[in-house]
Amino acid sequence: MAARTSALRSLARACGAVRRIHSSRVLADQAKIRAPIADALKVRQPQAMSVPKDMAQFDDADMAILHNLGIETDAVIHNARPGTLYDEALRYEKGSAILSTGALAAYSGAKTGRSPMDKRVVEEDTTIDDVWWGTVNMGLSEKSFSINRERAIDYLNTRPRLYVLDGFAGWDPEYRYKIRVITSRAYHALFMHNMLIRPTEEELANFGEPDYTIYNAGAFPANRATDGMTSGTSVSLNFKAKEVVILGSQYAGEMKKGVFTIMNYLLPKQGILSMHASANEGQDGDVTVFFGLSGTGKTTLSADENRKLIGDDEHAWTDKGVFNIEGGCYAKAIGLTREKEPEIWDAIRFGALLENVVFDTRTGEVDYDDNSITENTRVSYPLEYIPNVKIPAVGGHPKNIIMLTCDAFGVLPPVSKLTPAQAMYHFISGYTAKVAGTEMGVSEPTATFSACFGAPFMVWHPAKYAELLADKMAKHNVNAWLINTGWTGGAFGAGHRMSLKDTRAIIDAIHSGDLAKAEYENFPRFNLKVPKSCPNVDSQILMPNKTWTDQTEFERMSTKLSALFKDNFEKFKDGCSEDIKAAAPE
Repeated sequence: MAARTSALRSLARACGAVRRIHSSRVLADQAKIRAPIADALKVRQPQAMSVPKDMAQFDDADMAILHNLGIETDAVIHNARPGTLYDEALRYEKGSAILSTGALAAYSGAKTGRSPMDKRVVEEDTTIDDVWWGTVNMGLSEKSFSINRERAIDYLNTRPRLYVLDGFAGWDPEYRYKIRVITSRAYHALFMHNMLIRPTEEELANFGEPDYTIYNAGAFPANRATDGMTSGTSVSLNFKAKEVVILGSQYAGEMKKGVFTIMNYLLPKQGILSMHASANEGQDGDVTVFFGLSGTGKTTLSADENRKLIGDDEHAWTDKGVFNIEGGCYAKAIGLTREKEPEIWDAIRFGALLENVVFDTRTGEVDYDDNSITENTRVSYPLEYIPNVKIPAVGGHPKNIIMLTCDAFGVLPPVSKLTPAQAMYHFISGYTAKVAGTEMGVSEPTATFSACFGAPFMVWHPAKYAELLADKMAKHNVNAWLINTGWTGGAFGAGHRMSLKDTRAIIDAIHSGDLAKAEYENFPRFNLKVPKSCPNVDSQILMPNKTWTDQTEFERMSTKLSALFKDNFEKFKDGCSEDIKAAAPE
């Protein structure tokens, strides 16, 4: 019995061993089966996406270009194309969206226009005797500029990513300058990609050191305690250091006008007239230049389906002819319709940038009549987006010069032919109206005078630009015209704005030569030559007083505007010839 029990125990132990071996094999087999299932079901942490070089950091992104300036940010997106900048803006910038046309919407923040009273020019030994110091060019010490520069660099160093863009100012290679923009916003990089002249791949590879650098730290305010600062906004320009520093404003137009101010200093030193003007060219090669401030119609009127666009805002006039300073257009978008401005409307597509517009977040449709953010809504697009643009954007010497004014008093004629002396007088005067929203703090149109139709961007005394204009007009026998795109039938609030259709018809008559051959009559007090008729325009609107029902009120307004002209010109009388002085209103 004991032996049998012992044998059974041995058998049981053997069976147990077999069961354990079998169980371990089963478990092993099950583990092999479950492992890939478990692996497939495992929740993984997202890994950093590998981004191709052409989407982010490029071969030409030599980090020394920033490190040498004291900027140590590692993520630098250099010379990115619009698609990359779209992606960056959508990821990181509030208010960005792709609109129904494919354009990118961007929001500039509290500042939706330029801040001219916060512009400063550094007083230093190389340029101090050249600059027209005063309310336009307010001085800043080199020490204060250094503080602003350091503040900008400190802010840029806190950003996780920066955008660097290289481009040219000036389509004529003989007179162009290399501009580098450093900014923390993709929208700013896209804006300057549009507005500067885009280099070829070969030109980028050989770009080298820029002639001027813009540090855009506009999301960070200036220190009000810094000597020379009057607010948290500062746009300061140092010609000696060849740098622009922007603090306290994210409005993209500050960069554009910073470049224009640079060109307004450099070009006249070479005997070249820089102009706040648009330009186009007819089929016979005849060039027309349109002077005027924002809101007077430069962009709209130069975009003509029957003429090639050279540019909409900034040009230079050399001994060879005219060239555009910019690579794109920056048009006002408020009230935009395809019927009125088809070329601009059709340019709003992929690559274009709409600034501070109101749109439907579900459909991406823009309400161009909505000014709840600002009256100064804008669209930026490359020149190539205009179907009849001229590339390269250069032309011959102008045949006609048109000075645009937006007369808020409703006094000036819709068109008048100027004598050479009158052309100089009105160029130096630069009368128009500030349109609401174009500058911060302007809530309604206000009569103003801006020398050379661009005083906020002039560096030299206005007489220098006027002398260059007079010399070139005389040398090339140019016709000069004053066109009022402002009010008729009454002052602002009583009359109405000139019809764009009538203004275009007037300009067509200038281009055809019909107005040069027309019969003229004198417009009293201002002594302007006004045509008695113009093709496709009601002759009743050509003489301003005929559009007013209250002639006494017209005389009062005419007298008031005449006095404003004369008072304004007092500061320019010294150095002007007697015939220019005689061109003043009575």
